[in-house]
Order: sequence, then structure tokens, then C-alpha cells
Amino acid sequence: MQQICVIDGQGGGIGSVIIKKLNTAFYNANVEITALGANAIATAQMLKARANRGASGENAIVRTVRQADIIIGPIGIIMAHAMMGEITPKMAEAIASCPAKKILLPLSQENVVIAGLSSLPLPKLIDSMLAENLLPLINTSKVQKLKRKE
Repeated sequence: MQQICVIDGQGGGIGSVIIKKLNTAFYNANVEITALGANAIATAQMLKARANRGASGENAIVRTVRQADIIIGPIGIIMAHAMMGEITPKMAEAIASCPAKKILLPLSQENVVIAGLSSLPLPKLIDSMLAENLLPLINTSKVQKLKRKE
């Protein structure tokens, strides 16, 4: 079973959208989705989106990412003090240094600009991430084929 960790903070809105899309794409697949929230509200929102399990806070994130095969979240999850200070230096280091493949969405409220990126709306960005970056990593024949929306 492949372990996908979705990490988010603040209200968990980005993580919730990602988890809903993952559930559609990997229905009946051998994939477990773990919601890791920088706070309890973010985790609760992602669990409502039907993550298989969830946990909140620094220690939960630091320990759980070690077992992940794939980590998905906004780019701020690898930046200390991002998300209005919710991402601690320990969290950022654990996420950035773990051996899991990281798929980061270029969404940031921080004072960071990633040059050369186009600004797609969140739903299109997630569809693109699934089709181009995540599907090739999932080893299952039960994955529903996603058609990239342009």
C-alpha cells in the first residue's frame, strides 16, 4: 500500500481539495491518504474530505512523514515559519529531508516568488499535479484515468 501524506495548515482548505481529488482518482486503489495538519482545524477539514487518517501538530508531522511514500502540499510546508508561523523549523526540516517524493504546489502567502510559473487557479493546478506528477508514481492498475482539463 502506498502512503500519501497531504500536509496543510490554517483552515485546511487546500488540503481538503487535494484529498477530494485523490479520492476520486484513486477510488479502490491500494493507496492510503493521511491528513497532516499544522493545527487541529486543518486536520479536521481534511478528515471531512475523507482522508483515511489524520494527525495534527509538530510531532505528528515529524514522525509520520518518515513513513510516507509521497508528500503533497503547498510549497510553504518546507519553509520554516510559513503559514503565519504554523510551520515550525522542525516540521520544515523533517518534510524537506525525508526520503518521500514531494509534490509541492506553488501557492504561498510568504514573501516568495517562484519565477517562470503561470498562475493557474487551484482546481486546475491540482488536476495538473495529479495527471502529470502523481499518477506516474502510483503503482496500481485500479487507478482511474484522469483527463487533464485545459
